Amino acid sequence: MAKVFTKSLLSFFFYIFNKVVKTLKSSSHAPPPPPMPTTSADNMITRWSSESDDDDEPPANGTTTTVLCKVEGGLLMSPSTFPYFMLAALESGGLGLIRAILLLLMYPALILLGHDRAIRAMAMVSFAGVSSKDGGGAFRLMGRAVMPKLLLEDVSAEVFDAAVRRRRRRVVCVSGMPREMVEPFLNEYLGVDAVVAPEMRAFGGYCLGVMESDGEVMRRLDMEEVIGGGDEFVVGIGGHGRSFRQLFDTCCKPLVFHDGRTAFRPTPSATLAMFAWLPLSTLLAVLRAAVFLLLPFSLSVPLLAALGMHSRRITTPSSPSPSPSPAADQCRLFVSNHRSIVDALYISAATGRDDLAAATYGISRLSEILSPIRTFRLTRRRAADLAAMRAHLSGGGGGLVVCPEGTTCREPYLLRFSPLFTELGADVQPVALHSEASMFHGTTAGGRKLLDPLFLLMNPTLAYVVQFLEPVAVSGGGPEMANEVQRRIGEALEYTCTALTRRDKYLALTGNDGRVGTVTATNKKIRS
Repeated sequence: MAKVFTKSLLSFFFYIFNKVVKTLKSSSHAPPPPPMPTTSADNMITRWSSESDDDDEPPANGTTTTVLCKVEGGLLMSPSTFPYFMLAALESGGLGLIRAILLLLMYPALILLGHDRAIRAMAMVSFAGVSSKDGGGAFRLMGRAVMPKLLLEDVSAEVFDAAVRRRRRRVVCVSGMPREMVEPFLNEYLGVDAVVAPEMRAFGGYCLGVMESDGEVMRRLDMEEVIGGGDEFVVGIGGHGRSFRQLFDTCCKPLVFHDGRTAFRPTPSATLAMFAWLPLSTLLAVLRAAVFLLLPFSLSVPLLAALGMHSRRITTPSSPSPSPSPAADQCRLFVSNHRSIVDALYISAATGRDDLAAATYGISRLSEILSPIRTFRLTRRRAADLAAMRAHLSGGGGGLVVCPEGTTCREPYLLRFSPLFTELGADVQPVALHSEASMFHGTTAGGRKLLDPLFLLMNPTLAYVVQFLEPVAVSGGGPEMANEVQRRIGEALEYTCTALTRRDKYLALTGNDGRVGTVTATNKKIRS
């Protein structure tokens, strides 16, 4: 009995002792109170947590508020900048694969270098020798077309709401990454007022891989103008926030267009897995292409599923039934949204018809040669294209698959449907397509379209959903009917319908209209 009592007493004593020790430790390590705000060059940031910054009113003394928000570790949730530089290395073209391998091999050393030195080392490997000619080149196109997708997925909505969304404040973002890498995203998608970041040095139209020092950035910029004057109440946001995606999605400009081949977040482990996959992926791509080309759909569809190319068919009571006989299915004109180069193949396989032809705009000659179904090249000359499609449908050439968007869109948005298909005089079978690639995008705006089929077939897995909707009787045609077909496909996929066009996509991603010349980019509002 005494032993039990003693044991209980000791347990209680240790419990109280641990409580006291924890209390002393927490009090001794408590953070000091924030310093009084100041606008001096040496101490211009007052650190506030975004959780305590709930008041949206300006300070009582009548001064306005400027928020200095650190991009790494503040605006971005990820503690590592490695994935952004790896994406830049992979998409830099030319020696991109070699850059990526070197960057991956450097990763253990980067951990030991510290944040600032690691960024400079990664910038040298990722950008040395990359074109920056005429104020554009691969470097700046990367910042405008490739990088925003990855950055947008990593933004903390909590910090975004505290710093950027409250427009009574002036927001200045500070980054150690190259300015050309982050500024297009911060200005275009978050609408910040100013960006403080080092620039990459260039010579002869090519990046040297060396960034400006912090002192050079401060001397280049008029900090009083950046901050907003001497009467500003300056606060800073640092640390990591929690993500509330629904809040962020309602407050930020949506990302509709992005480019690049990389379809995953290139963390060190994911990048290592990609390099380990590449030798096998090439053999797998050849095998998948052979199955596509040599076997009928009845055999190729289940075999491709076993090889990782999965598909799902969703039908309505009046949808076309899978049948090898065109006479069993009277649908002549299939209209779908455009996801990748194999859209028409999946529609043809889902209907079991090899008599379908795909109306194409900009695929390579090699893709046309390798296609297991007929391709129907359009010229973008309205009268000629309309006459050619009418001749195909009336001449017994089988059915026709048309993608009125004119170009692919990776995100859950539908571009404006060209009304040309409504003038063909045939009833329309709308088809809603959804696809997901696991490693590589099989489309590009600024790269070589010759490689589109290869990158698509190199994915470890590729998922396609083909949904046949109720047929639409076209009477009179015109934009109203095209909008109606777009609306039905958008509702089936839960995609947002927009008024954006192919030209808007290429202006946003490449700075030109996709054909000739370079023009100034224009913005169009997205309609719900």
